[in-house]
Amino acid sequence: MPLIPGYIVVDVGTGNVRVAITDRLGKILSFERRSMSYLSDEAFESSFYFNPGELWEKIGNMVKLVLEKAAGQVEIKAITASSQREGIVLMDKDGNSLLGLPNHDHRGRAWEDTVKEKERIYELTGRFPSSLFSAFKLIGTREKYQGLYSKVSQVLSISDWVQFQLSGVMGYEHSQASETLLYDVEKMVWSDELAGIFGINLRMMPPLHHSGEILGTLNAQMASEWDLNDNVPVVVGGADTQLAIKSTRPMPGDIVLVSGTTTPVVKVVDHYRLDKRQRSWTGRHIERGQFILETNAGVTGLNFQRLKEIFYPNEGYEVIENELKAYQGNNCLASLGSLIAGDAPLTTGGFFFKVPVGQDLGRAAFIQAALWDMACSIKENYNVLVEIEDYDRDYVWGCGGGFQSHTLSSYLGELLQKKIRIRENFSQASVTGAALVCNEALGITPTPEDHENVVEIESGTGDGQQYEAWKRWRKNLRQIEI
Repeated sequence: MPLIPGYIVVDVGTGNVRVAITDRLGKILSFERRSMSYLSDEAFESSFYFNPGELWEKIGNMVKLVLEKAAGQVEIKAITASSQREGIVLMDKDGNSLLGLPNHDHRGRAWEDTVKEKERIYELTGRFPSSLFSAFKLIGTREKYQGLYSKVSQVLSISDWVQFQLSGVMGYEHSQASETLLYDVEKMVWSDELAGIFGINLRMMPPLHHSGEILGTLNAQMASEWDLNDNVPVVVGGADTQLAIKSTRPMPGDIVLVSGTTTPVVKVVDHYRLDKRQRSWTGRHIERGQFILETNAGVTGLNFQRLKEIFYPNEGYEVIENELKAYQGNNCLASLGSLIAGDAPLTTGGFFFKVPVGQDLGRAAFIQAALWDMACSIKENYNVLVEIEDYDRDYVWGCGGGFQSHTLSSYLGELLQKKIRIRENFSQASVTGAALVCNEALGITPTPEDHENVVEIESGTGDGQQYEAWKRWRKNLRQIEI
């Protein structure tokens, strides 16, 4: 039996690191997942880091496992990487990894107000400057750890760092560069002006590469450890959100909802578009000549995953969906810290229900309330997005693990009054998108059937009255501090 041509995809998310082997259509043939490990840095407020050496050892072991599972079935044709946005790895002049800083590291927060040219930064980068972005992570490191900072020769996004570990070639992919505050998004170049504003030497930033380019080949050491040919191409991947968007194969002008750890609400556009009120982000898509115009509902998926661990620790989505169908109630509301573009974030949240506690207030009620909170938050961010740019199509695309919940899809269809289009392999969308990138790098054009599940608008799953109640509760929470 002939071997299936396949790709290895390393996907370093916020909560988990995944390694998969896929076929050319993005179907997962072998898969491993591990939790990401972070340490708190007490020198800063809200600061976290990871040990790159430990992460690479974890990735290497996972690659061995997926290869063992697929032994005798797959011939590896390429390897690539995807990762969380805003995360970076600091490197020394010898190519050693010094420190890993994830997207939720805010070590630069204390220096946000020292940057005075915020309007100009937004014009060039498409995002209001904050400690979320890489430049501030570098500033915080420079101010507190001068000895460490003096050793930094190069800075890599996490996906670009994985690709360096694989190939020995350094580069920075354009969608990842959009998250640094050092990159001119419209001109697609590292910016001397931005580097001057932040006081960062651009020699630390490697050459820029396009997603879908062949960066190099698998180094001999990795090839030997994994029993692979050392001529396996290492393909430039990119940011996980953009790869997830690619998995839906949208047309320019389409809106895509990416329900992962956070929920980006994105319009794919062919022009550089800014919001006068600075509520949106504009970044480079991995498709050449395209941008993504984005609002974001925040840590919706992470919240839901933590609630699932509490209420359904040993059950899958099928059990949850069956209990939600049986429940059919709406006597519980939630506000769990989701974001709305243009509004200050909430610091207090919770569940709200009538008292005394009724007999029907079981675990399904809390999960339903959490899903409704997600849907309403997405709706609010969608409203901002279409205020910035009109949208008249009768559908939006959905991808990411959150769409394993048919209930969430139904709520969104009701609130947005749009069809929700979901393709096969939607739950590991960034992995599927990475496989499509490998196809492009190798000049392969698969011709699969167009697998697409369209969730139609459903009436009765949610109503305007409940939506207005959710908005009132969210507004009231601004008066409460814990």
